[in-house]
Amino acid sequence: MRNYPVDSQNSMARVVVMVLMAEGAIDPSELRLLERPEIIARMGFDHACLSKVTQEFCQDLEIFGVNSRSGELGLDPATIDLLLAEIRSPELQANLLRAMLDIVYADGHLTGSEAAVIAQAMKQWGLDLCEDRKEPQDRRWKFTTRHGDADG
Repeated sequence: MRNYPVDSQNSMARVVVMVLMAEGAIDPSELRLLERPEIIARMGFDHACLSKVTQEFCQDLEIFGVNSRSGELGLDPATIDLLLAEIRSPELQANLLRAMLDIVYADGHLTGSEAAVIAQAMKQWGLDLCEDRKEPQDRRWKFTTRHGDADG
């Protein structure tokens, strides 16, 4: 996979694309969520960046992807860790994780492949979910670091 600068717009956009593509295809409800200005603002990049990185991710996936049992292309855990490692700022990690959770819940359910990426991000970044969600429209994601510092 191509390298992006640490904490750059491209590296953040790629993590979002990785979550969007976790099921093998992008759900229309997830795309609608990305049309909301507050979601894009929280992620720290714009639609042009997301579009460019999506195209590059798909190109890289064709080269570096691994076939799943169902025949879909995906990324192995080691590659996912490398991509997640490009996000080092704790603030960016927490903001991205919030956005990732909003995206995977946009269609009303969490798939196993989405859960795996979210879990890997939480582990890699040392974040724990510390507040249960309420009603979907009132969802507030809050995290703590594994060292006890509140973030959110």
